[in-house]
Amino acid sequence: MTTFAELHRTGDPLVLPNAWDVASAHCLVEAGFPAVGTTSLGVAAAAGLPDGVGAAEAATLELVRNLAGLAAYVTADIEGGSVSAAVAAAEAGAAGVNVEDAFGPAEPHAAMIRSVKREAPGLFVNARTDTHWLRTGDLTETLRRVRLYADAGADGVFVPGLADPADVAAVVAAVDVPVNILFLPGRTTVAGLAELGVRRISAGSLLFRAALAATLRTALAVRDGADVDAGLPAYADVNAWADQSAR
Repeated sequence: MTTFAELHRTGDPLVLPNAWDVASAHCLVEAGFPAVGTTSLGVAAAAGLPDGVGAAEAATLELVRNLAGLAAYVTADIEGGSVSAAVAAAEAGAAGVNVEDAFGPAEPHAAMIRSVKREAPGLFVNARTDTHWLRTGDLTETLRRVRLYADAGADGVFVPGLADPADVAAVVAAVDVPVNILFLPGRTTVAGLAELGVRRISAGSLLFRAALAATLRTALAVRDGADVDAGLPAYADVNAWADQSAR
């Protein structure tokens, strides 16, 4: 069986969709995705919690436990996380975790990565740097951080918000570990990122936000007498996807 790490291939990157509950993960697995990530925004928002402040850690771990055995591999977005959260995710069945630096000091983040790899050596640690997330970006600082995190033992590095081909290529060239880029509609393509050597492409919160948009679009269509989108999952399908007792 192909390991989770082996799914990160040069020229044939892992396209990782991100789920927020059991049903969304199950439909992705049925579509043939070999691995599913969690989305911190989706998990937090579905629970009525804010993203980015660690409020959804318990909900994320519960989702990972529920998905263990459903998807071949599950990787958990534990936000800034902690060593204990990463170990808990591994114990819950996660093959990997995302840990983000939130553009805080890099050295403590590297130290946390070292500790995670010491406590859970088989866990794929995807070290995220937020140098380009919700800010203009600093490539020099990005390169410093991804090298630091790779040297600390990270199995992959993640730079959400990075899209310029030259910058992506520079990050890929800077480290030996797989580089993960967030899919940005209209700015990146899977084929283009694959040509640059990116080995993992994440959907992030895109699917959750698209589901919210579809929910609103359908509600307005019902209210206004417009056509409702065809091809919706059947009631029985969704019920089966969400039925934990059937597994």
